[in-house]
Amino acid sequence: MAEMFDLYDEELRPLGMQIERGEPIPRGKYHIVVTILPVSFDNKILITRRSFQKTYGGLWEVTTGAVVAGESPVDGAVRELVEETGLHALPQAMDHRGRLIYKGGTHSHIVMFYLWRAAFDERSIVLQPGETEAARLVYAGEIERMAKSGEFIPFLYQRLKAFYPDIFGEKMP
Repeated sequence: MAEMFDLYDEELRPLGMQIERGEPIPRGKYHIVVTILPVSFDNKILITRRSFQKTYGGLWEVTTGAVVAGESPVDGAVRELVEETGLHALPQAMDHRGRLIYKGGTHSHIVMFYLWRAAFDERSIVLQPGETEAARLVYAGEIERMAKSGEFIPFLYQRLKAFYPDIFGEKMP
């Protein structure tokens, strides 16, 4: 079955329209993407390596994915976290950090950023084949190093710095 996305305007007002994944998005309309920064109570960030079959395959990232039709952004964030990492969060535990409108022609979307702080470690993580190849818990400084070396998606690192300055503003050990 095809994956469908609800369409919104720039103010996040639903337009009562849907589009199938991969179809061009009409000008002035957007679908919602979520980015979740999972941070353990000892300030380690969960990063995952993208499946080699996906765009940016083999690079490291934090949990990111599209909100499907009928979901709220926070419910999409909770689902994406489970799908990519096996970690379960309550919607009220997701700390909304802001949004970014990406006007990318036929792939325009609005990215909603969430911080999720919780008790988890490497043993808690269950990777989904086809989505993620590996997982690591690292401090923010390691993500910076990985972005500079080309191991971490560069534009995503810039977004993390912008939306989580409390995490990326200070170098962790």
